[in-house]
Amino acid sequence: MRIVLNGEHREVDEGADLAGILAAAGLPERGIAVAVDGEVVPRTSWAGHHPADGARVEVLTAVQGG
Repeated sequence: MRIVLNGEHREVDEGADLAGILAAAGLPERGIAVAVDGEVVPRTSWAGHHPADGARVEVLTAVQGG
């Protein structure tokens, strides 16, 4: 299955969930927000959220300061 993760095409296992996709990409579990096809997915739903083939997954890092 193919998704777009932060603008880069990636092959992921069929049926992979967000938690597994993020871990495989080496992304941290904390300090990030994730949107799939423009909709924010709460952290509590990552393990059960399975992006569709061709989904656009955007990972945003929280930054402190002003």
